[in-house]
Amino acid sequence: MSWASEELKTVNLGDARLNRRLMTAVEQLAEHPAQSVPQACGSASAAKAVYRLWDNERVSDEAIRKAHVQATCRRCLEQPVVLAIQDTTDLDFTSHPATRGLGYLERSYLRGIQVHSILAASENGVPQGLLHQRVWVWVWVRDDAERGKKHARHTKATQDKESQRWLDALAATQVALPGVPCLVTVADREADIFDFLAAPRSDNSHLLIRAAQNRRVDGEIGHLFDLLAQAPAVGIETVGSARSKREAVVTLRHAPASIRPPGNGHPAGQAPVAVHAVLAEEETPPAGAVAIRWLLLTTLPVAGEADVRRCLRRYGGRWRIERDHFTLKSGGGVERLQRETADRLERALATYGVVAWRLLWLTYQAREDDSVPCTVALQEHEWQSLYCKTHHSLTLPEHPPSLRQAVRWIAQLGGFLGRKSDGEPGVKVLWRGFQRLTDIADDWQLFHPQSSDYDHALVGNG
Repeated sequence: MSWASEELKTVNLGDARLNRRLMTAVEQLAEHPAQSVPQACGSASAAKAVYRLWDNERVSDEAIRKAHVQATCRRCLEQPVVLAIQDTTDLDFTSHPATRGLGYLERSYLRGIQVHSILAASENGVPQGLLHQRVWVWVWVRDDAERGKKHARHTKATQDKESQRWLDALAATQVALPGVPCLVTVADREADIFDFLAAPRSDNSHLLIRAAQNRRVDGEIGHLFDLLAQAPAVGIETVGSARSKREAVVTLRHAPASIRPPGNGHPAGQAPVAVHAVLAEEETPPAGAVAIRWLLLTTLPVAGEADVRRCLRRYGGRWRIERDHFTLKSGGGVERLQRETADRLERALATYGVVAWRLLWLTYQAREDDSVPCTVALQEHEWQSLYCKTHHSLTLPEHPPSLRQAVRWIAQLGGFLGRKSDGEPGVKVLWRGFQRLTDIADDWQLFHPQSSDYDHALVGNG
């Protein structure tokens, strides 16, 4: 059974033929990421079948995602800690003016849709999968009539604003994963919303978000930033900043805080929210450089330096969802799709969501455990052809190589040099390498009969 068939084994699109078509489409698109649908499918008829799947009004994007979500939840239940990473991204289809049903984006002349995603990841940052659109992945189209009303946001209740998506996603996550011992919702500064902090949570559910506002807190100090400035240092840490492309030494501080509700839009007498604030701040940045500063709010217990470092490490996993969106747009090429309506784009987005997760999982799972064999991700003819191509030999090893080694070889097909200073390969060279591997593996199957005698003849002593 192929990985796509296993991943989508519970899919129900109302017709077994549509189910099989979806599985085939996901596998073909994953084998040829960054290529157009006709290129990935290999023939006009196969490409037409994919387009018909996305154009079929009886097929919902929710139904496409449901099977993947079920597989994601099964993987999550094997983890003692699950990071539920929330983020929003724009899909820009301005260059496709014929597409109906799009809304404006950040600028009024841009047209597209916004996608709010939740990526589940292990504590070590290995992506476990995306979660269902209806409850975790919110795709909405903005109405032109709402444009230009930002000045009125503070007078609206949260449920009447787009920010309600954070609360809806939190509630749905808790319903889906009640059996996870520790479920940590991770989000950036856009999630610094009082109602989000105050939202009901189950006993296993916690928040870890980056603070954006100098909120009022109980006590004599009065405000959050001043409270952290007076907290004693508990250690230092060297961190890397992707934005500034440099390393920095940051001082670690933490303090409990009771966040008071804002003055607008909240009932009088509403109780403060108890959190723990964690600060990592560069106190002496280089001349002309902006100081690196992370201020996190969490409902996790924080008793000392070890807990502070754990919070910073977990928040560092938030980068995974940035890479997922990057893979979806650059690797999957979703924004290049030309469909007639937004509904059809959403079905395509659901399909490519599985493809993007698979590439991301391979990237980070390969870094996690060197003992995992490549057979968890590659079929026999794929790893055999990969080995022989890489080593310029027809003699196969006694045992399949590790996933980590196989991923590095695939990355080398995509241009990864593999020098000591290069670190681990990223998702971009992997999708390039997979395109070459597919052609190599197809040729391997063509010229090598699949029989036990032949396989035995090829096997060497390793």
